[in-house]
Amino acid sequence: MKIEEVKSTAKTQRISAHTHIKGLGLDENGIAIQNAAGLVGQEMAREAAGIVVDMIKSKRMAGRAVLLAGPPGTGKTAIALAIAQELGNKVPFCPMVGSEVYSSEIKKTEVLMENFRRAIGLRIKETKEVYEGEVTELTPVETENPMGGYGKTVSHVVIGLKTAKGTKQLKLDPSIYESLQKEKVETGDVIYIEANSGAVKRQGRSDNFATEFDLEAEEYVPLPKGDVHKKKEVIQDVTLHDLDVANAKPQGGQDIMSMMGQLMKPKKTEITDKLRKEINKVVNKYIDQGIAELVPGVLFIDEVHMLDIETFTYLHRALESAIAPIVIFATNRGRCIIRGTEDIISPHGIPLDLLDRLLIIRTLPYSRQEIEQIVKLRAVTEGLQIEDDGLSALAELGTKTTLRYVVQLLTPASLAAKVNERTSVKKEDVDEVRALFLDAKSSAKILTQNQDKFMK
Repeated sequence: MKIEEVKSTAKTQRISAHTHIKGLGLDENGIAIQNAAGLVGQEMAREAAGIVVDMIKSKRMAGRAVLLAGPPGTGKTAIALAIAQELGNKVPFCPMVGSEVYSSEIKKTEVLMENFRRAIGLRIKETKEVYEGEVTELTPVETENPMGGYGKTVSHVVIGLKTAKGTKQLKLDPSIYESLQKEKVETGDVIYIEANSGAVKRQGRSDNFATEFDLEAEEYVPLPKGDVHKKKEVIQDVTLHDLDVANAKPQGGQDIMSMMGQLMKPKKTEITDKLRKEINKVVNKYIDQGIAELVPGVLFIDEVHMLDIETFTYLHRALESAIAPIVIFATNRGRCIIRGTEDIISPHGIPLDLLDRLLIIRTLPYSRQEIEQIVKLRAVTEGLQIEDDGLSALAELGTKTTLRYVVQLLTPASLAAKVNERTSVKKEDVDEVRALFLDAKSSAKILTQNQDKFMK
């Protein structure tokens, strides 16, 4: 007799630096809760981000920009990701890093514009005529092959559809019969057929047949309500970049479905300004007709000081255009030289005229208590057990070094605890891994003391 253990079907999710963030952690009045939704502290910054989210949702923020400024490891990227979580998956969120604009294939400004267009969504509402119901009859009608020979061809297919309200018999094109065969449709299945395109979708087996087998391998669906022939509203979300790419190599008509139906090209090609203007015209026409609705999303540019003077001037123009997303910049630099210039020093490495356009949100270094809460949160996310003395040791270490360093010590400390045959991390485990792995400050100190031993 063979006995096998059934493995768990629960998904194992990879844990990243910001897996624990679920939102901004604000109450109903927009006041930050000290420790909520994966964020700890930074109350002022979170409340400011909450106002930004409200402005984005009310569509009053398009073409504006926000700067998250603060020392390294103070939660700038975390707040940007929390904004994305608050907005939900219907609002486009496009993250990028300043250094991404430097490509050997396409221009810097083109990379920037491409990401701008990725951050602008278009919600298209379409009314489709569909035939929906349970298949009661499926009869292909054959005729003599017009090309001669012995074989017969399907001239049309007769299909009977039943709903709770009535039944209908349809005579369909042979091409739809092929679709029915691909979907493996048989009598008793619930299907719907789009009248315009002839697309067939099998939804499942009718629940009238739910007891025909002992082992249920099918998905059973209820009998559709209403008439067999009905109008259905279909909503599709695309970004302007999707439309740009689809039309960079036109293959079909100018209607919205053929725009979306184009295949993406594997090689990076520049999309001309002329093409974008044409697409904007079509998009504006759809918006005026009420077919589509513009959804300004968020473009998040981390390490914004990596952009140079040319891209900063281009940003001005992009922010002023009629169709623009909300741009969130993040930087950990103080006063530094603007990239692409010789001697122009500016706060955060951003030109003053662009800084003047930004709403600046400041993040502050974490206190010892906040570091302790964050380490505890990360331990729960990573599924690690930690004793109070170990937690206290890591928090103390975080005040002397950095938050990032102590968070990175968590997993090595848990492995050290396992070697010492313990399930939870103690202070001695933290001390052990601390001696093995240096932080940036300690490493810099060693370099200064032994600089004569290192190559220059």
